[in-house]
Parts: sequence; C-alpha cells; structure tokens
Amino acid sequence: MIPCIRRAAALCLLLLAALLVNAVRVQLVDAPELDRNPANRRPALARYAEPRGDILVGGRPVTGSRDTGGRLRHERTYTDGPLYAPVTGYASQTYGTTLLEHTEDGILAGTSAMLTALPLWRDLSRFRPPGGTVHTTVREQLQRIAYEGLRGKRGAVAALDPSDGRILALVTSPSYDPSVLSGTGKAASGAWARLNARTDQPMLNRALRQTYPPGSTFKIVTAAAALESGAVEDPDAPSGVPEPYLLPGTRTRLPNEAAGCGDASLAYAVRWSCNTVMAQLGVRVGLAGMREAAGRFGFNDASLRVPSAVARSNFDDDLTVDRLALSSIGQYDTRATPLQMAMVAAAVAHEGEIAHPYLVERTTTADGDTVRRHVRTSYRRAMSPSTARVLQRLMVEAVERGSGKRAAIPGVVVGGKTGTAQHGMDNIGTPYAWFIGWAKRPDEVRPAVAVAVVVEDAAAKRQDISGGGSAAPIARAVMAAALGDR
Repeated sequence: MIPCIRRAAALCLLLLAALLVNAVRVQLVDAPELDRNPANRRPALARYAEPRGDILVGGRPVTGSRDTGGRLRHERTYTDGPLYAPVTGYASQTYGTTLLEHTEDGILAGTSAMLTALPLWRDLSRFRPPGGTVHTTVREQLQRIAYEGLRGKRGAVAALDPSDGRILALVTSPSYDPSVLSGTGKAASGAWARLNARTDQPMLNRALRQTYPPGSTFKIVTAAAALESGAVEDPDAPSGVPEPYLLPGTRTRLPNEAAGCGDASLAYAVRWSCNTVMAQLGVRVGLAGMREAAGRFGFNDASLRVPSAVARSNFDDDLTVDRLALSSIGQYDTRATPLQMAMVAAAVAHEGEIAHPYLVERTTTADGDTVRRHVRTSYRRAMSPSTARVLQRLMVEAVERGSGKRAAIPGVVVGGKTGTAQHGMDNIGTPYAWFIGWAKRPDEVRPAVAVAVVVEDAAAKRQDISGGGSAAPIARAVMAAALGDR
C-alpha cells in the first residue's frame, strides 16, 4: 500500500509542477502574444478602466475623460478641440492615437514605468498608477491668434522661441474636433469617414506633416550659403546679374516680380525678393555647397521629432544647373514644412544656432511629481554669428523698406522675408503665400519669437496672393502677441 501511495504522491507532485510550469509559460512567455491577440479584450478593458491623464496648455487642461458607463469605460474629451488638434492629436478607442496622445501615451495611460518608484513591483502586481500629465510649451494666446488669422483659409502657422526651441504655437487650418473620434460605434466610424472624405483634409497636420515649395522664403538659406561660402563678400555691392537671367544650359529667361533687380545687390535682392540675383547666387555656390547649407538648417533630415514626427523637408542632391537655380529660389523640388521655415527664421534670430524644437516642457505624475523635464539641446549651427547678423539687418530692411512692410510692429524690431510659391503643372496652381520672420524689443538682445506662416487660400484670386499681403499680417499678429504676453 505504501509504495502505491508514494507513486500517487509523486504523480501528483509531477502534475502540480507541470501546472506551475504551464502557468509560468502563460504568464511570462506567452503573455506578450496573448496581449496582442485581437480576440483578447482584457488589454482594452484595462486601458479604458481609468481616466486618461491630461495635456496642459499654460497650466490648463485641454483634454479630459468622460465616464461612459460602458465596458470601455472612460472616453477622451477635448476642450477647444479644433484649436489644439495639431498639438494633441486624438486618442480613439477605435482608431488609436496620434501626435502627443501617441508619443506620450505611456505617461497619459499610466503604463509608463517612470510613473512608479518600483517598476518591477508594478509589473509583478499588475498595478497601474493613475495617468500622468503632459505640460506643453504652447501659449494659449498665440495659438488662438494664429488660429483666428487662418480662419476660412487653408494653411499653417508655426512659432518658436529662438533661444531654446520651445514651440509657442502650432496651428493648421482647416482643423477638426478630435472628440468625435474618441469612442466606438457608428458615431465614431461615421465621423472618421466624413473627415477622411473631405477634400480640404482637416486631419492633416500641415505645420508638421505637410511640405510646400517655400518660394522666396528659401532665399534666406541661399543668402546664408552665399555669405558663408564667400560667393558674396559685400552684401551691398552690385551683383552683376542681368535682368532677366538666362537659366544656364536653357533658353528660359527667369524674370522678377519686383522692379530694379538688374545688377542688384544681395541686400536689395532680399529686400525686394529678386529671383535673378538669388538664382545666380545658388549656381555660384554650387550644388554641393547649397545642399550642405540647406542641411545645416535641417533640410533632408528625416529624424526630427518634437516629439511627434516631422516630415522631411527636401533639397535635392541631383540637379542640373538650371534646376539648381530654380531650387535656390525655393522652386522646382525644394519643399519645406512650416516648422522647418520657422527654424530658418530662428537660426537668423539666434546668431546662427538652431535650438532643437520641442512641444513638451515636462511630464508629471498625477500627484504633480516631475517625471521628465526637457533639457535644451542644440539642433544645428546653420551659419556663423557674423553671417546671421548680416541677415538680421537684411531681414529688418525687408520689413521696414521692402516687401514685408505689413509685418511691421511700431516700436518693435521685426525681420522678415515674404514668399509666393508657385506650384502645380506648369505652375498653374494657385500660389502659396509665405512669410517667415522674428521680432524683438529694441532694448532686448535676443528675439522673443520666430514664426512661419503659409496660406494656401485656393479661394483667392491668383494676382491677389502674396506673402506680404496674405501671410505677413498673420505673422505680425502672432509676433505682437508673443512680445505682449511675456
């Protein structure tokens, strides 16, 4: 009898060990795969069981959570959703997350290991702390003024603090309310279908994810390249470039919109946006020099994050000489995001150095303890301080005595550059209106803001569109608000 009991006990121990091994396999080895299984509803139920943490602008929440009483209990809500959609993105129970809702999802959902002092204990106990808080760099007044300026138009505004890279405003128009996508069922799917069917693409983040031909605003990059390379030693000396300019290797003559561009100096060409002078300077600098100069400003960088991903701005590395001339005035295949062009203005404003742009000042736990704080980093040195000071003067002259007069602010030093970018087959599309600039008080050393505005405005007459007429007033309002709201 005793041997039988021993054998039965051994078998029971073996079976118990097998159960323990299987439990370990399921809990540790197979757990990630089971979590990813679409049939497993537990991760979704757990994710929405508690309210999501908030995104703050100026210390005020622009997001929230609503208790639905359903199985997916808490649904995302948004305050001034269309105003802040280019910053927050959406957090949808059906369609996932975008922008800050995506990049800071671990903090907001309470799943980040940084939210607890003992991450290993959190993993073992399956305890999930309350969602944390994301404090943005955006300033409400600038955001609202930029949004109102673009109302009824397609376009975007990006504003930066040149000294540290804080993104002060990030606006796209038209926009949308992310709250319509927050839930599940027919309401969310219907809203998704309607938004994606619209030809004006309200869900497109034009400030970060859309690239445009930058037109004459790119001439600041070309001017920097010419000064840095030695192609221009005296910005006030005559250039010797005839009007019109015959594109090398072609019979095509490049004209100017402004008068007096024949044999104009670099200073005059920036002030009145002379195509001929700037195109010839791009050719003199050469393809390698122009590509290197554009790269110093951030063109051709596909890795930029703010922390949301930014589309790659482009300057080609394989161009014939005639196409190099066109690319040097922001045409042909040269493309840029509004954020990229705000960085160009910031480089001039900040003595040639570009601080890495960023949207998140800090993240905190639900109790207010700091989880992570942004540390200023340098992104690029676009040019020497001496070159930047020359361009500062030329951009100020463009506002005070040139094409950018509508950006002038009484009692404020404003530098700017207008642009009208042609596009479409044979350039028959409605031109884009651009303005980039920066502003500071006369008694301050560093500019307080750098801004880029692009207006698509397909409803306007082609002849009425210009950077000085359409985009500069919006930039002026944003810069004035930045100086008055410090």
